Amino acid sequence: MKLTFRWYGDSDPVSLEQIAQIPQMSGIVSAVYDVKPGGVWSEESIAALKAKAQAAGLEFEVVESVPVPEEIKYGGENAPELIANYCENVRRLGKAGVKCICYNFMPVFDWLRSELEHRNPDGSNSLAYDEATLMTMNPAAGDLSLPGWDESYTKEGLQKLLDIYKSVDEEKLWENLEIFLKAVIPVAEEAGVNMAIHPDDPPWGIFGLPRIMTCEENYDRFLSIVDSKANGLTFCTGSLGASADNDLVKMAAKYADRIHFLHLRNILRTGERQFCEVGHPTDCGSIDMYGIAKALVDNGFDGYVRPDHGRMIWGETGRYGYGLFDRALGATYIVGLFEGIEKTKNAK
Repeated sequence: MKLTFRWYGDSDPVSLEQIAQIPQMSGIVSAVYDVKPGGVWSEESIAALKAKAQAAGLEFEVVESVPVPEEIKYGGENAPELIANYCENVRRLGKAGVKCICYNFMPVFDWLRSELEHRNPDGSNSLAYDEATLMTMNPAAGDLSLPGWDESYTKEGLQKLLDIYKSVDEEKLWENLEIFLKAVIPVAEEAGVNMAIHPDDPPWGIFGLPRIMTCEENYDRFLSIVDSKANGLTFCTGSLGASADNDLVKMAAKYADRIHFLHLRNILRTGERQFCEVGHPTDCGSIDMYGIAKALVDNGFDGYVRPDHGRMIWGETGRYGYGLFDRALGATYIVGLFEGIEKTKNAK
């Protein structure tokens, strides 16, 4: 596996120099952030991002993400043009040496949480989710304030989008995903890029919006749409693990050869559709991190890995879920976990 670290560009409080000091860190996971979804990234912007990484001794082989415009997801009249633009981005990234593109197909919202600074018993704070609390909020009225989407929509624009999605059920979303995949995956194959869809976070429908990347059954359906190695997965343990119905060890073993990107993080399920994010090791939460890593190693996983959301510890402040200290601890945990499993396997 290759260890990587999410970096949000020059505005990120975490610097490339700090990332490069994490043991065994191979590269960054980043994107071009000044182009709206549906636009084409300039080759100059991609090259500049790669040059910054290389100057810090880091690779730039994973993009997270090339956002899929909403009009592609709900099947608007401009979807064909937007898909063509998406394909051009895949070509340009492949030309620049990018090997993996993470994306999602979640309508309107990416990840959702009800609390950004949940106070943990150890004094740290982290992201948390409580369905009952979230359902008392009205996103169209501006009740929610979460990074990643709230800056993109006016209240009027968000309400219009929610109204459009009233006519989009799960099957319609599947149809539009199939159109997208059948156009993009052949381009990705030619460009030498593996596409890796991220699961829905959390893995169930919210505010009446359909969500389909949620479970093993749906993963089977997804992978069968275009049976190509370039059509693969971002396996996010925290997202999928929010549902106790998902057997992550089984899924890791089953999909190891189609998992191109691994987001390793732990959560503690505290009730029905209720969880908080915790430290990475298995004993910190509800997810068998060792079992997942072993299933992947035993079944030939050789993709990219990054420590996902971390707590805010030791007085650190910054982008929620993306501080330096706890993700660096998670990175070293991941390195030790994989090293131990791989050496034990090779010694047999």
